[in-house]
Amino acid sequence: MAIAPIVRLEPHLARHWAADVAACRASLRHNSRTFHAASLLLPRRVREPATVLYGFCRLADDAVDEPLAPRDAVDRLRERLDRVYAGTPTTVPSDRALAAVVAMYGVPRALPDFLIDGLAWDVEGRQYDTLAQLQAYAARVAGAVGAMMSLLMETRAPQALARACDLGVAMQLSNIARDVGEDAANGRLYLPRDWLREAGVDPAAWLAKPQPDPRIDAVVLRLLAEADRLYAQAAAGVGCLPLDCRPGINAARLLYAGIGHAVRRAGGDGVRHRARVPGWRKAALMARAGLQLWPSDTALQAPGLPANQPLLDAVAASAMPQRPGRAEFVIDLFERLARDERAARRWPGQGLVRGELE
Repeated sequence: MAIAPIVRLEPHLARHWAADVAACRASLRHNSRTFHAASLLLPRRVREPATVLYGFCRLADDAVDEPLAPRDAVDRLRERLDRVYAGTPTTVPSDRALAAVVAMYGVPRALPDFLIDGLAWDVEGRQYDTLAQLQAYAARVAGAVGAMMSLLMETRAPQALARACDLGVAMQLSNIARDVGEDAANGRLYLPRDWLREAGVDPAAWLAKPQPDPRIDAVVLRLLAEADRLYAQAAAGVGCLPLDCRPGINAARLLYAGIGHAVRRAGGDGVRHRARVPGWRKAALMARAGLQLWPSDTALQAPGLPANQPLLDAVAASAMPQRPGRAEFVIDLFERLARDERAARRWPGQGLVRGELE
């Protein structure tokens, strides 16, 4: 990434940074307690752009997940992304902050495009007959996020990226296992249909009238076993990250795996209830996250999922931001942030709200 775009973005994006991050943080705290809890263990230099990344992902998911979402919702998302990468984002806080983040960290356009592809599959009502097809979906909606998070931690080594994408896919599989009943109520079924047929379940008939079924539970448990395999591989990649980033990523890994473990304790039943990780268990997992800073690297060289390979290729083909320009941008951004905070203390009520409305 050349210096010029970063310099051009600086005046109108840095000015709103504090307010935009605050808006994204509020969305994160409200919509994803698990990710929010893990993010608290990240250093500020990563936590803030990661919060922005979540803000955009949340907005994108909501745009296509509403019952009355317009047919052109995906096209509109791509148009917004066009503006983000042109440095002329909309005034929506998540868009404006994302424009600064992708410039600062050299996030290739192919990564958020990959995510939007997955959201388009949801809009199309695509079906997944095999595990490989489901992995292709998970790579888009979650593996892409893992790759972008790796870039925010300034880690681009192929092995580390492969493990970050593994982690994203594993987290998505945990979510799918937890949400079987909720998804079915909305007419969606993400469990591999070939697995369901092998278990003696007619996917279409069950989706038309979803009910608790031990055969469905068995398929859920099979999916969780695949998630656990990927979590184990992802653990090896933690050792490639900056030391101060490892507790936060460990926390994300352990907390989302904990969702799957809660489903497993319920016998794989994701229909009757939605599994939750109790607060005391979350606290124990977060404490454990700070102890596994030098994990075994035996799985670091494990073959990556074919579904994630386009993500690795996109990063390999992209250029890193030039250090001098990025450093100057970040220094100026936080100087402005400090001035905004001092001004807010002098004139309460004129800081974040005014920044969001400009």
